[in-house]
Amino acid sequence: MPKRGKKYLKSRKQINAEIRYHYTEAVKISLDSSYAKFDETVDVAVRLGVDPRHADQMIRGTVVLPNGLGKEVKVLVFAKGEKEKEALDAGADFVGNDDLIERIKGGWLGFDKAVSTPDMMGSVGKMGKILGPRGLMPNAKTGTVTFDIARAVNDLKSGKIDFRVEKAGIIHVPMGKVSFGADKIIQNLTAFLETILRLKPASSKGTYIKSIAISTSMGPGIKIDTASIKELIT
Repeated sequence: MPKRGKKYLKSRKQINAEIRYHYTEAVKISLDSSYAKFDETVDVAVRLGVDPRHADQMIRGTVVLPNGLGKEVKVLVFAKGEKEKEALDAGADFVGNDDLIERIKGGWLGFDKAVSTPDMMGSVGKMGKILGPRGLMPNAKTGTVTFDIARAVNDLKSGKIDFRVEKAGIIHVPMGKVSFGADKIIQNLTAFLETILRLKPASSKGTYIKSIAISTSMGPGIKIDTASIKELIT
């Protein structure tokens, strides 16, 4: 087990590991226990009652967090002609086609998200080994392969996140920054959980949301009482 610092241990003492807290209390404790000198990210982990080995239980989706993520998202767009102008007008940071593809092949990856028009995917798809492992490959399922470039860019700039359940049935997502305060974190959490519930597969039996934990980048995890989240989504 890694050795923990004094600040972490002090923060950990504020939390009873045996208790599942009401979501309002869990968020408050998480923010209050933040001790880093930088504005920590608030993360949420949800364990679902699904088996990702079955295709019909592979949970994957996107959600636009109402309060964003609290950081600048650099968006790159692969497009041609009028769609290049549309991307620039929407606020994309990098726009181009073959020139950007060659730049990326040369090792440049100075962006956070990528969007592509469908007619560019023949060329963009060839960079799968570069973009895929880094989560940067445009994908129609997440709305990043589209001719509606303006909407895609605006969504990403506004705090759109994509998520996918891991082999253990867990989804990890950021909910914003400590500086947001409890209300904004709860609003983001509500939007995310509503999306998770909409994606519940018909083949999932038993308890769907098994457990939820919230933490800051450097802080300990705090268990949330799953019964309390019904107040968020009713």
